[in-house]
Amino acid sequence: MSLARTSAAQPLVPALRPLTDTLSPLAEPLVRVTAGLLLVPHGAQKLFGWFGGYGLEATGQFFAAKLGLPPALALLAGVIEFFGGLALAAGLATRAVAGLVFGLMAVAVLQVHLGAGFFWTSGGYEYPLMWALVALSFVLRGGGRYSADALIGREL
Repeated sequence: MSLARTSAAQPLVPALRPLTDTLSPLAEPLVRVTAGLLLVPHGAQKLFGWFGGYGLEATGQFFAAKLGLPPALALLAGVIEFFGGLALAAGLATRAVAGLVFGLMAVAVLQVHLGAGFFWTSGGYEYPLMWALVALSFVLRGGGRYSADALIGREL
């Protein structure tokens, strides 16, 4: 059942109703795929030094020296972002992967960005908080109809 059909609100432009009714089931997978694929380059920076990143060793040193975090967390963060991002985009083990992303972003908010205030442009917590909440929504909802979880008939 689509949200458009359960909503009591009438569309501002009624002629668009068939289009929105048709496309509304794609809204959730669009967010899931986008969120997953936007995580991948961040993980690639940490793990492989791609996209202007510094690689695992230097990222681990940064985590220790600048953030006061164990260097091993660089590997964990990179794996969650890179491989977890791919899994989230595919909708594979969606709830579990989204839970890991939520945890990673919660640590980023609390340990790294909270002291810089709200706005992301100042290094604040706005961006990682938004990604944490997006991930939490997939912990609660799962991968949905258009996911690998649905295709194999199992989800964690």
